[in-house]
Amino acid sequence: MSSSAEHVPPPPPPPPHAAPHVPAEEQVRQQGIQPIASVDELAFPGVWESDEELDDFLADLYASRRASMP
Repeated sequence: MSSSAEHVPPPPPPPPHAAPHVPAEEQVRQQGIQPIASVDELAFPGVWESDEELDDFLADLYASRRASMP
């Protein structure tokens, strides 16, 4: 073993108030979540009152994305 190797200390323990880590698969099992069967389940009719309202939202979304690009 090399004497120049750096010693990496173990990570600090979590704070006492932190919730224990629960893997995503376990959370899914506990909550009884099922995968979607169809993308139609994601549809929510009536979100936009008009096509113009949707167009305004999309224009603002695209502009904000372009503004954040270098």
